[in-house]
Amino acid sequence: MTTQVQSLPIQAVAPGDGAAYWWFGQLAVVKAAAADTGGAYALVEITAAAGYATPLHLHRNEDEGFWIIDGNATFEVGDEIVEAGPGTYLFGPRDIPHRWTAGPDGAHLLYVFAPAGLEELIPLTGVPAKTLTPPPPDVVPPDNAVEIAARFGGEILA
Repeated sequence: MTTQVQSLPIQAVAPGDGAAYWWFGQLAVVKAAAADTGGAYALVEITAAAGYATPLHLHRNEDEGFWIIDGNATFEVGDEIVEAGPGTYLFGPRDIPHRWTAGPDGAHLLYVFAPAGLEELIPLTGVPAKTLTPPPPDVVPPDNAVEIAARFGGEILA
């Protein structure tokens, strides 16, 4: 029996390209979604202002990787606290509560969700970005963001 494997087309996403959203206080630019990777992973470029902090949350369906491009951040993954600067990679396994806080110069990093799918949450709980900068303070998630996240296997804990 012969199995044929269909490869995906080669892709290149230039700096500044991708679907950009103001999402939970950060700029999220989707660089690769499920359709681009055969569902294997999603890649999202994140820019956050100084002091930005995600809520404590977890994912039930995917693991999450973080790669710091610029700036620094403090990560809490389970019981571990990691100070991360440029070039640092962190892994957040599914079902483990995690959060991070941007340092005094903000943070620019990549989120990798594996498998893909969670990136579909971004346009449902964010708004299209008007500029490629973190959002103004008056841009907030919708009132039903917790319920939307739950549909994707996410749980916001604090």
